[in-house]
Amino acid sequence: MANIRTIRSDDYEPLQELEAEIFGKAGYPLVGSYYLRVCTELYTDSCFMALVDERPVGYILTFLNDRTAYSTRLGVIDQHQGTGAAIQLIAATIEMLVRKDFDVCWFTVKPSNVHARKLYQRIGAVERGTRKDFFAPGDELILLELDRPALQSFHEKYELLWGRN
Repeated sequence: MANIRTIRSDDYEPLQELEAEIFGKAGYPLVGSYYLRVCTELYTDSCFMALVDERPVGYILTFLNDRTAYSTRLGVIDQHQGTGAAIQLIAATIEMLVRKDFDVCWFTVKPSNVHARKLYQRIGAVERGTRKDFFAPGDELILLELDRPALQSFHEKYELLWGRN
């Protein structure tokens, strides 16, 4: 299992490397250095990194606005896909959202990313529409919603099965 922790200011370069490795080679638009810097400076409580043997292997970026969360980026390097790192990152995010009494979390995923869509559906997220030109012109993303009951349900199941905390 991966070690999950909140991101820090000094994670900026590792995040850039992960972004390029995970999303760049898959043909996704990269989120850009400013976006990553904002996360490492202003959203450190809501963005998480997965590490294996102290090496970063994945991350989730979540922005908080009032009682709504937006998880706009989740990625794990190829060598660690299927190891549970993605679900651990989601669980860390949901645990934080439940603790802070959030109403909803929105996720985004490309229509062609069937694996990620199934992962989000397994945790209880519901597809609520699409968004055109989200990261770049011509880009399209599906919006998935995890409402308060679904956040709580996932949190309770994860706690029961894996004893996070």
